[in-house]
Amino acid sequence: MQVLYNITVELVNFLIPATRFLSEKMKLFVNGRKETRSILESKLNKQDRSIWFHMASLGEFEQGVPIIEVVKKQYPHHKIVVSFFSPSGYEVKKNTPLADAVVYLPLDTRKNAIKFLNLVHPEIAIFIKYEFWPNYLKELKARNIRTLLVSGGFRKDHLFFKTYGGWMRNSLQTFEHFFVQNTTSKELLNSIGFLNVTLSGDTRFDRVSLQIEQDNTLDFAEKFKNNKLCIVAGSTWPEDESLLEDFINQSTVDVKFILAPHQIKTDQINRFKKKLNKKILLYSERKNKNLADYNVLIIDTIGLLTKIYSYADIAYVGGAAGTTGLHNILEPATFGVPVVIGKNFDKFPEAKQLQQLSGLFAVKDKAALNEILNKLITDTGFRKKTGMITGHFINSNTGATRIFNSYLEQNKS
Repeated sequence: MQVLYNITVELVNFLIPATRFLSEKMKLFVNGRKETRSILESKLNKQDRSIWFHMASLGEFEQGVPIIEVVKKQYPHHKIVVSFFSPSGYEVKKNTPLADAVVYLPLDTRKNAIKFLNLVHPEIAIFIKYEFWPNYLKELKARNIRTLLVSGGFRKDHLFFKTYGGWMRNSLQTFEHFFVQNTTSKELLNSIGFLNVTLSGDTRFDRVSLQIEQDNTLDFAEKFKNNKLCIVAGSTWPEDESLLEDFINQSTVDVKFILAPHQIKTDQINRFKKKLNKKILLYSERKNKNLADYNVLIIDTIGLLTKIYSYADIAYVGGAAGTTGLHNILEPATFGVPVVIGKNFDKFPEAKQLQQLSGLFAVKDKAALNEILNKLITDTGFRKKTGMITGHFINSNTGATRIFNSYLEQNKS
């Protein structure tokens, strides 16, 4: 199976340059990897001591931020290298001050793994949540580089736990220690012989819990909300917007809506605007406008959503109305507001947990969405009680970073 995997990856590596013409995302995916070597050569030299963090995309980066911060404190003289697989992570965070070098991870061929590790020469490699690339892991093990997994999440349907997944199980032997999010992950790893596992929880709770202590003031949001009830719909896709449009159109003037699409696409935003009968304003067109006069504010830029959630009385989090994947429900939850999502969230344990606690509501259609939003709007006591549940959910699940930091202190190289 390892041989078949290597042949497949080599074939993909050969063919993928042609895909840059298919979409802007693939263009970034292909062209960005051409710059990896030059970026690393310009940021690192052979004398530098480095620590390498790898994450799939933006969500995993947010999970990794608390870990990067504690590692920087423990290893202040090491350079930090961050690699991404996806453009949605790299393009947003390529200039983060937390890292000395940010790059795309070359595809998982043996040659790429050797070249990449020659350039980075890390003393420690830290993987966030998942992204188990066999050739990189094999090369890390061959070089005796300390390798850790943080906020790991494993499911029974993963290849590691299949009868034919032995070659992938072998790649897990690279890890010195696994820090996992839940009991299921720990039990699954234990079942295939890995006992070097700590149930630490999810570092995202630590990340979002700190947000409430920051200055989240946004003058434009304050003026737009104008002391009225505000529903913030974050990281929405067309499927989410289709679910929301009737409720927005039927709502009273006493309810404001801030919509932050996951992808900033002008044609998509314009199509959505045409379906609404409210007064709509784009963030990019806010200057010299009386924001209080508008009912719907569409955020056609990135980087503001976390603070915008602080203005929410109710939050709708996108991604689960379709199949793109639920976005971060913890960001609004930390501000103690009820959370509403779509129906497809089976692979998101934090959403299941919050739903069981009655702090989150999953809706299957427009009727269900209208019912819960109307109840949250009209029943103040219910809304406040639900918000208290979400806030407590965050506070009671922090501590993953502290557990990792303690391990690192005790096992410092």
